[in-house]
Amino acid sequence: MRIARFTTGEDPMYGIVQEKDGQDMVYGITGDPLYTEIRPTGTIVPLEDVRLLAPVIPRSKVVCVGKNYAAHAAEMGGEVPEQALFFLKPNTAVVGPGDPVVIPSYSDEVSLEAELAVVIKRMAKDLAPEQVADHVLGCTCANDFTARDAQRAENQWFRAKAFDTSCPIGPWIETDLDPASGLQISSAVDEETAQKGTTAEMVRSVAELVAEVSTIVTLLPGDLVLTGTPAGVRTVRPGSTVDVTIEGIGTLTNPVVQR
Repeated sequence: MRIARFTTGEDPMYGIVQEKDGQDMVYGITGDPLYTEIRPTGTIVPLEDVRLLAPVIPRSKVVCVGKNYAAHAAEMGGEVPEQALFFLKPNTAVVGPGDPVVIPSYSDEVSLEAELAVVIKRMAKDLAPEQVADHVLGCTCANDFTARDAQRAENQWFRAKAFDTSCPIGPWIETDLDPASGLQISSAVDEETAQKGTTAEMVRSVAELVAEVSTIVTLLPGDLVLTGTPAGVRTVRPGSTVDVTIEGIGTLTNPVVQR
């Protein structure tokens, strides 16, 4: 099931995206899939006639992991760390499909990072890996934009990773997906392929990552866990358009701007 958050020019609402007669349609639902039972509203709109929004705005946090693909660790000049390398992005970093990613004024070297993002649906603390699936609503595409010059200059990654608009997600949440099956994940800049890999290349699996994160912090409904990026990260320039595509989910597209 594909759960989208969208607007037709009025207040945002949730909907289920389904194909009907060869066309993708959005079926409006009441409530919030994270907290309440959902019911159809009777609203049915062609997907092309709505504006998709970030499918969830975390009320608490976005937890990310660095160097979870060996080839990416190597291209960054290192190895996969023995201890998972976690960091946070604030919810103000989250934007949706089509929203501009704004390069911060202090950076001349912002790069893309295509990632599978996991959406938490139930409070989670001290989980075992086999318990993780019961606490996950689904997965979506994410792009962990990073100011590389700031990252190299400082031990802490706050300026490099946390700037506004640095975490686009979308286009929707796919609830019927098995990341362990080896999903294709790729990115492109102006339709030129940058990254290409599969989730099977993760050093630590989704279940292992979410379980370990839950031993550090309590995960709350709507929190996101980003699971690392494959090799091929590259710098993006103002005026470019960046795509992240994950098999079984779809494509997240965002323009890059500088103000």
